[in-house]
Amino acid sequence: MSVAKPIPHDSAALHVTGHARYVDDIPLPQGALHLAFGLSTIAHGDIKSMDLSAVRAADGVVLVMTAEDLPFENDVSPSIHDEPLLSTGSVHYMGQPLFAVAATSHLAARKAARLAEITYVEKGPILTIDEAIKAGSHFEEGPRIWTVGDAAKALEAAPNRLQGEIEMGGQEHFYLEGQAAVSLPQENGDMLVHSSTQHPTEIQHKVADALGIPMHGVRVETRRMGGGFGGKESQGNALAVATAIVASKTGRACKMRYDRDDDMVITGKRHDFRISYDVGYDDSGRVLGIDFLQLARCGWAQDLSLPVADRAMLHSDNAYQLDHMRIESHRLKTNTQSATAFRGFGGPQGMLGIERVMDHVAHALGKDPLKVRQVNYYDDQSGGALPPRVDASADTPPQSISAKKNTTHYGQEVVDFVLNDLTEKLAGSSDYAARRAAVAKWNAENPILKKGIALTPVKFGISFTLTHLNQAGALVHVYQDGSVQMNHGGTEMGQGLNQKVAQVAAARFGISLDAVRITATDTAKVPNTSATAASSGSDLNGMAVRNACDTIKARMAEFLGEYHQSSADHVMFDDGVVRIGDSEMSFAAAAKLCYENRISLSATGFYKTPDLKWDRIKGQGRPFYYFAYGAAVTEVVIDTLTGENRILRTDLLHDAGSSLNQALDIGQVEGAYVQGAGWLTTEELVWDDKGALRTHAPSTYKIPACSDRPPIFNVDLYENQNAEDTIYRSKAVGEPPFMLGISALMALSDAVASCGSAYPDLQAPATAERVLQAVQRVQNA
Repeated sequence: MSVAKPIPHDSAALHVTGHARYVDDIPLPQGALHLAFGLSTIAHGDIKSMDLSAVRAADGVVLVMTAEDLPFENDVSPSIHDEPLLSTGSVHYMGQPLFAVAATSHLAARKAARLAEITYVEKGPILTIDEAIKAGSHFEEGPRIWTVGDAAKALEAAPNRLQGEIEMGGQEHFYLEGQAAVSLPQENGDMLVHSSTQHPTEIQHKVADALGIPMHGVRVETRRMGGGFGGKESQGNALAVATAIVASKTGRACKMRYDRDDDMVITGKRHDFRISYDVGYDDSGRVLGIDFLQLARCGWAQDLSLPVADRAMLHSDNAYQLDHMRIESHRLKTNTQSATAFRGFGGPQGMLGIERVMDHVAHALGKDPLKVRQVNYYDDQSGGALPPRVDASADTPPQSISAKKNTTHYGQEVVDFVLNDLTEKLAGSSDYAARRAAVAKWNAENPILKKGIALTPVKFGISFTLTHLNQAGALVHVYQDGSVQMNHGGTEMGQGLNQKVAQVAAARFGISLDAVRITATDTAKVPNTSATAASSGSDLNGMAVRNACDTIKARMAEFLGEYHQSSADHVMFDDGVVRIGDSEMSFAAAAKLCYENRISLSATGFYKTPDLKWDRIKGQGRPFYYFAYGAAVTEVVIDTLTGENRILRTDLLHDAGSSLNQALDIGQVEGAYVQGAGWLTTEELVWDDKGALRTHAPSTYKIPACSDRPPIFNVDLYENQNAEDTIYRSKAVGEPPFMLGISALMALSDAVASCGSAYPDLQAPATAERVLQAVQRVQNA
């Protein structure tokens, strides 16, 4: 079997030697043009005049385009056609593309774009959550509200009650390879687009609309991306559309790539949220009722904000049975970059809200936050030895309106919950109890350096919440020499999807992995693909490839059985050999024999996730096929004089089901944790009062570096099988471990709490400045 083996990434050697080819490495034909956007210098207003004469006269400039020069659709939005490629006269954020310049070199285009003389009629921008609320600036009429049970009644009846609020900043994707696209004009007005995108079909659709041609006239190819994290799900549309239009107008190849500075100024980020909570609880810490207010800053265009905010609501329970809950969600329109998809897609924000609640309740009761979390867990479905569930205190009135046991607030039954067992295993392997006692002892003896420790869980739903996206296709060829080539609708962005899918094909045919080759994702080979997002890449595309392989294998088996006067049931594929009863031949010989007897050795495959049903307006249904689980223990130290801090040790245990590739999955868990911890600690986006993004380069925006990783970093996979019939019973591992980084923020809060008796109220990102402010608040309370 080629699955369940820790095989290195298929492009690992190419990555480290620099031979992996990205969009910017594609050789261009002679006379190719390079594109750059001219950007707005105000956040909100109207263009009074735009003099582009100096731009047109600049060295190397071949073409300058404004909105009036576009031949058909002026739209690059993934949702409601509210995002023009080039401004039509109004400006909605600082950095919005106003015009495009095509020149003979990348540098010439960038220089020329800065020569425009533009005057504006400025309007007061809406930049913050408070300003948007005051102005009533929303993307939907009124808030989205979901309820289960009777939160108001439960809050009134609860013996204990508290309120709080947490703000969490956005996050820059900071993919190593920036946004890039190349368009090559073809005969008959067709267009070939190479795009660094997670969603080739969306690029195909947008380019076709922009050129006024059917989708069959546009072919999009994506070999690999140098990282995506959701930032290349919709943000690449503008580059692909702009280059395609220029290529169509001039008949010349056209390339566009954003420099890092432009990339950060133009593109969307993770949505920043403010979450307020009102929670009632008993003396054990069991949450009896809770009311959430979620305020999401979405930026100037809708993009994917509605499903992002929906998923924040969906994950407001995280791992906890919350029988009485109300969630009110506002999707706020502001004059900032249009916030977009980012690893976790709103789930981290919703999850952080409830984790903050658990931390706050534990502090109010003087209890270990882990015990409070365990009291609130869903009942375990793992069949292991589980801690007893703690019921509400005896003096709590019986709850007359209650959610069904082990059922989420949106009505989905949780049938595969394993976190009680997983948590106990991690607490044991990480020596959590002894270390917590050691941290308390340290803090009692050290007045300056304070330590903190936290264990936080993750329960993350897997599937696109837009149900029709849960489908995938594949194309598999077996050649007469026994080699296999395949194509699928997923995109490779460093996560190892292609290697996992190749392992699936090798396992189905019983051949070595060396005999399998996956070609670049190509809309001409597999049509109507979904984005590689929602952690669904392996689930969907692995099953589609399996379907295609099994179709071919069944044809081969039927012929070979008949050829050897046996039956297809007696044909076995294993270890590069095909056995038919007592006879055997190599897979290559079998393929050649089938070819010579006119047996089709090519097939398409298709898969759609079963049993999904979701009504986002009512907030009811089964939006997820299954859940992925994990837990993290993080230990930190802070300097109470400066707020500087370090992660000392991290222990992670993550549920990847029956892992397709343990090496790749562990790598994903490690990277996701570091990225999640970065979101909540060092990564701070700052806009000034004019709407200018001030943190638009590595010099001002701090992602975690190698030196920031924990010096002790223990990562393991939880032994489990997916309860649902996924590919080899594996589980998604792209997004779920990102939320393990929440433990870093909770550990910092624990360290700050040791400085006094008040609750730390630590906001995110917990930069050194915010940690110091929290320390001073606690000390002065």
